[in-house]
Amino acid sequence: MAKGHRSQIKRERNAQKDTRPSAKLSYARVSVQKACFVLDAIRGKDVQTALGIVTYSPRYASSLIKKLLESAIANAENNNNMSRDNLYIEECYANKGPTMKRVKPRAQGRAYRIEKRTSHITIVLNER
Repeated sequence: MAKGHRSQIKRERNAQKDTRPSAKLSYARVSVQKACFVLDAIRGKDVQTALGIVTYSPRYASSLIKKLLESAIANAENNNNMSRDNLYIEECYANKGPTMKRVKPRAQGRAYRIEKRTSHITIVLNER
């Protein structure tokens, strides 16, 4: 039998939760490698600098990451009562999502597989 009452177990589990503000984008239609180019550029920077980088980056992933970063900033301001001026990007990473497999017809009746990769992008902020 489990230790303690159900409410006690839930209390202990919730006490271990991460309280840092974050935002997650699941099933983004961009590969992990392409998302990491942009994420590596903004990791460890303050949010104003990071917003400037993703705004003027020519990559497709930067538009997704900009929207995600703005969401994480809003979460920090509204849920955690943090000041926007003191925020910086503590963690940002992209994990592999499911891959959609498609078929492209080729010469002489052959078929080549096309893999449309997805990723799960996470941004975690903190205060300086």
